[in-house]
Amino acid sequence: MQNQTTSPFTFIPTLYFASGIPYVIINTVSVIFYKKLGIDNTQIALWTSFLYLPWVIKMFWGPIVDIYSTKRKWILYTQFATFCCLGLVAFCLQLPNFFFISLTALTIGAFISATYDIATDGFYLLALNPEQQAFFVGIRSLFYRLAVIFGSGILVVLAGQLEVSLNNIPLSWTLAIGFSSLILAILFVFHRLILPLPELDHQRQSQITEKIPFWSIITSYFTQPKITAILAFILLYRLGEAMLVKMASLFLLDKPEVGGLGLSTSDVGLVYGTFGVLSLICGGILGGLLISKYGLKKCLFPMALALNLPNVFYVYMAYTKPSLTLVYPLVSLEQFGYGFGFTAFSVYLMYICHGEYKTSHFAISTGIMALGMMLPGLVSGYLQKALGYPLFFVLVCLLTIPGMIALFFIPLKEESKYQNN
Repeated sequence: MQNQTTSPFTFIPTLYFASGIPYVIINTVSVIFYKKLGIDNTQIALWTSFLYLPWVIKMFWGPIVDIYSTKRKWILYTQFATFCCLGLVAFCLQLPNFFFISLTALTIGAFISATYDIATDGFYLLALNPEQQAFFVGIRSLFYRLAVIFGSGILVVLAGQLEVSLNNIPLSWTLAIGFSSLILAILFVFHRLILPLPELDHQRQSQITEKIPFWSIITSYFTQPKITAILAFILLYRLGEAMLVKMASLFLLDKPEVGGLGLSTSDVGLVYGTFGVLSLICGGILGGLLISKYGLKKCLFPMALALNLPNVFYVYMAYTKPSLTLVYPLVSLEQFGYGFGFTAFSVYLMYICHGEYKTSHFAISTGIMALGMMLPGLVSGYLQKALGYPLFFVLVCLLTIPGMIALFFIPLKEESKYQNN
């Protein structure tokens, strides 16, 4: 086994790449392959939105990961289990009743993936000293985003190419999802051999965790000043985007006669999953630079506008059905604005974490954030079916207004606070 001298460069990138793959397949790619396999938009939006639930409630079983076994073992167990779940998804796409079985496998995989995220973040804190933790924040984020590009871009393009060459959509997606599960199997073996054994990563944490005043943590979060405004902001800031994100790829894939753009699977993988994600990353980087220079208070409203205004591009595309050459920049600009505006949102979630329970408060905030993405997604398919794509995207634009209004009521005074979290 490796000892503490193992360089974090050997395992931090792969740990977070392995974190991003199941998340993007479960929450993004599933929308695409269910569409290609003939599932109705309403059913896709409803059931895949429920897959966000484990990331909403993962804070409730976080202490279990602390109490039992080590973070290293949790990482290995959950990574192997995720490989099995994705392998099952790939296999069952060949079955007549694939939807129920694959959805069950994805649900189990979502809980396992959320648990893997808890263990990986805990391992990160135990295996790295404070200086290394600060240094590797950007690296872990980069490799997580690369996993998103792999899943929503490369994997979708691969499936699209296989659709053309094999002329068999179920088999194409079986091979593509199977390929992703194979990568997780390889990463499992790699981590089994390379992950270090941090001295702090042992079961002594059971005594510490059992003494954590769980309800005091919850109470301290929900009794902070202006909590109603804070909760409204967290739930509403991305309301429009939460409606849009479930239907965007479906809109790109749907045939023109039903209001979509009729793009191929490969085109969607490039437009949305590759160039779109790259634009999102660039927007996030620029947002972080501007906040560090000018402060959150000055940047929050302009960045909220950058998040919401580009949604109008989908209204334009729904009404005009532009060519593919124009779709690329429009989707990329929308994703750039999303990354840019989401940075301010993330920083604010850190800003409101106070006292000795900052980590737990941040987990609560991100859980509420995930709830704010899940609930609108549940009804987005019904609304799109009732309204059609043009009016649905108009509604998306109107739903950005409540979040903009909430900006004026949240506490935001001392800009230095978020820098200390």
